[in-house]
Amino acid sequence: MTPALDMTAVTKRYEVGGTTITAVDDAHLEVAPGEILALIGPSGSGKTTLCSLAGGILTPTEGRVAVAGTDISDFGPRRLTDFRRESIGFVFQSVNLVPFLTARQNLLVVDELGRRDRRRARQRADRLLADLSLADRAANLPAQLSGGQRQRVAIGRALMNEPDLVLLDEPTSALDSTLGEQVMELVRRQMKERSTAAIVVTHDERVVRFADRTLHISDGHLTAGRNVPSSV
Repeated sequence: MTPALDMTAVTKRYEVGGTTITAVDDAHLEVAPGEILALIGPSGSGKTTLCSLAGGILTPTEGRVAVAGTDISDFGPRRLTDFRRESIGFVFQSVNLVPFLTARQNLLVVDELGRRDRRRARQRADRLLADLSLADRAANLPAQLSGGQRQRVAIGRALMNEPDLVLLDEPTSALDSTLGEQVMELVRRQMKERSTAAIVVTHDERVVRFADRTLHISDGHLTAGRNVPSSV
């Protein structure tokens, strides 16, 4: 089976004021379709850089990044933009919903960027909203939704393009314990049902029980955590 993500000897360096900073150092990572990986590390550890490399936001200084068998390491900016739109889903810490669009429209805007069939897009958006228990909120603006509901809309938006890989940046950080667990239960169910791989970047150790595997990152170095038998 082709991995959803395959990173081989990936290094990312920056030049800052004449000093070379290594944000990610010789990372090797393989994530299977449907696998949920928790990536844990302190601020400045390199976890955001690692996910940006996995999602085609950044290109590696050295090494290889392949998503669902496609090597994106040498893609230029325009080709990376097209690839992200087709193959990667993002759920940001700040949610980043378009405030003047309804829940349904926030999903449909992904499809409009991809110029797909509008009727099928509406059907998919409505199906995702129903799966996320948001069918009765489809016409609501983000300001009319609770924090947990906005996060669920963001998850639906990330799944709208039927991605091979979803990257979630601190998805529970703005939620209380109960809502955080509900969101992670939802993430796990949706990824497993669709055989979609996910990397969850987090400081929250409670997220670990929803993952199949954990990795720790410190100073750009990955350290394997233990496999976690899910309790959900």
